[in-house]
Amino acid sequence: MRVLGIETSCDETGIAVYDDKLGLLSHKLYSQVKLHADYGGVVPELASRDHVRKIVPLIKQALLDANTSADELDGVAYTKGPGLIGALLVGACVGRSLAYAWGKPAVGVHHMEGHLLAPMLEDDAPEYPFVALLVSGGHSMLVQVEGIGRYHVLGESVDDAAGEAFDKTAKLMGLDYPGGPRLAKLASEGVPAGYKFPRPMTDRPGLDFSFSGLKTFTANTIMAEPDDHQTRANIARAFEEAVVDTLAIKCRRALKQTGYNRLVIAGGVSANTRLRETLAELMTNLGGRVYYPRGEFCTDNGAMIAYAGLQRLKAGQIEDLSVKGQPRWPLDSLPAVD
Repeated sequence: MRVLGIETSCDETGIAVYDDKLGLLSHKLYSQVKLHADYGGVVPELASRDHVRKIVPLIKQALLDANTSADELDGVAYTKGPGLIGALLVGACVGRSLAYAWGKPAVGVHHMEGHLLAPMLEDDAPEYPFVALLVSGGHSMLVQVEGIGRYHVLGESVDDAAGEAFDKTAKLMGLDYPGGPRLAKLASEGVPAGYKFPRPMTDRPGLDFSFSGLKTFTANTIMAEPDDHQTRANIARAFEEAVVDTLAIKCRRALKQTGYNRLVIAGGVSANTRLRETLAELMTNLGGRVYYPRGEFCTDNGAMIAYAGLQRLKAGQIEDLSVKGQPRWPLDSLPAVD
């Protein structure tokens, strides 16, 4: 089976062609970072309009790169949610329309399922079951994964997600958009300087996350300290270590609770070097293994949507002719794929 995947949930237009026998045949990605930089964050209306401009040329190029015609496709997968409703509708309208015109089935994919399954694009993919840590700008959650569609959410963010906290803290430090990667780069120049930042919600049972208080603590520290580069770097490091330690503590608890020894980490924040190193050390100490997608598949991309959509199409799950977007969509409401 060969599937065209379309991702337009936020500020990146991702297109890919995936074949269940040959693997990933092509993937194209256009990022809107420069478009939104002047505003310090994503402007939904601008994001939607830019998807409209870029999506068809990217689809044509992805099919050309994959040496694939519409006749050779077996289906179209597009991100149905969660995400920005305007951006979602661009991908849904184009994806559903192309599938209808080509006489192919279409399926709407859950964005976070795409991230969760992104490590399956690698040669050394994890086996089921495993615990998944999904960390991005809009989501932080721990999921018990027994198979595709067999998900149990163990814990999630009750306020700011980890990636959101990175971006907001970066803005407090005067760093340009996108703030998360810039803050991580600044943190790499920092040294331990006696700062003792809290590890939120680790002093109580449970697997939920909260990072808004840590963001406020960091803001107060910034205001109380000298405004020089090294001090900011030290504060950035203390903040990053607090987030990473919190995630690691929760992962350890989830692994103990489930009895699993495989951990998957996915989403934009999974590209963070300190987080990868910390979780690799954790799993080594626990006698387990951590898996994550390559850097280009950590952020939003069409390849993960094509892969996830292919699994659902093979199971006979298809969309009707209506065009729908779901800005909110619980991950554990998805049907299982047997």
